[in-house]
Amino acid sequence: LYTYPENWRAFKALIAAQYSGARLRVLSAPPHFSFGHTNRSPAFLRKFPLGKVPAFEGDDGFCVFESNAIAYYVSTEELRGSTPEAAAAVLQWVNFADSDVVPPASTWVFPTLGILHYNKQVAKEEVRRVLGVLDGHLRTRTFLVGERVSLADISLVCALLWLYKQVRLTWAGWGLWGGFGGVREVSQGPRGKFAESQARKEKEPPRKEKEPPKKEKPPKREEKRPEPDEDLDECEQVLAAEPKAKDPFAHLPRSPFVLDEFKRKYSNEDTLGVALPHFWEHFDREGWSLWYCQYRYPEELSQTFMSCNLITGMFQRLDKLRKNAFASVVLFGTDHDSSISGVWVLRGQELAFTLCPDWQVDYESYTWRKLDPDSAECRTLVTEYFLWEGEFRHVGKPFNQGKIFK
Repeated sequence: LYTYPENWRAFKALIAAQYSGARLRVLSAPPHFSFGHTNRSPAFLRKFPLGKVPAFEGDDGFCVFESNAIAYYVSTEELRGSTPEAAAAVLQWVNFADSDVVPPASTWVFPTLGILHYNKQVAKEEVRRVLGVLDGHLRTRTFLVGERVSLADISLVCALLWLYKQVRLTWAGWGLWGGFGGVREVSQGPRGKFAESQARKEKEPPRKEKEPPKKEKPPKREEKRPEPDEDLDECEQVLAAEPKAKDPFAHLPRSPFVLDEFKRKYSNEDTLGVALPHFWEHFDREGWSLWYCQYRYPEELSQTFMSCNLITGMFQRLDKLRKNAFASVVLFGTDHDSSISGVWVLRGQELAFTLCPDWQVDYESYTWRKLDPDSAECRTLVTEYFLWEGEFRHVGKPFNQGKIFK
């Protein structure tokens, strides 16, 4: 496989080969391959007339260029689509990645790399539109086609890689991808965490000037926001100029209950003998509240692993809430007969999800009921959900597995 280093288009073939078991030898560095020289040589152009990479040459002399064609060639029938309908759906999403995702993603990403003029609003609106299409498709699915990874998932994840790395999408429209099985499988599957391994280049730090002799510090004054560094690209300057997000819980009085201390007890010591007694001894009924949640649409739950993706996706989208929340959410039942419910510890006396738009993606899919910390029902629910043990009489289905938000 001829390519230059860190070519996201080549990742498609590499990931597909990892799933199919095909063995690829990558030539991406001298003396075997030098981009701009090797791919312009007469010998290379005889095999690949356009001089484009990635380009593939088999041991039997078979040659093919274009990343999608290479990925298709090294794939299995399962990855390509095992029925005519599945194959057509896979091809649909592969083309969608190339024609609808890559162009607006490039419009947004290339300026951050100093390649093109920056038009933030146009790029954001177009990316939001195409991700909205994906959101709509993935609301009832874990993978784009079928129940397992296919070339559709691989192509879309690779197309979105630089967009994710360079501009760090945070709005709700991106959120559903946290529960999208394709991202989980492709990024943590046979290929490993390829996205995380591609480190973003950092700018060289400015040279420090000699510090003048220290003088007594004058009284502190309100600091002015510094002007954006001239070395930053246009995208980074815009981000640097935006005001920092306010703490949604700043209006609440200080609480004596230290959530992190309870989390340490819960993680490292016996739950029933240490963590739960500590929780009830220190729980601040004025500064914190307990809530019971239940998924509204159990009839839509099919495979249990897909139901777990719903929980995991919600937790990922609530990442910035971790300092002010703790939860145990449990999946009950089996395939095509399951339910999701949980117990949450939240800062304040109201549901915290309404305090930030990024936290509102999932919570409306659940019913919420505030618990009375002094009631026997609350004590039972907290014990059973935090322990993952008990009768769970209110559910009527056996415990399957649980997930902790901490």
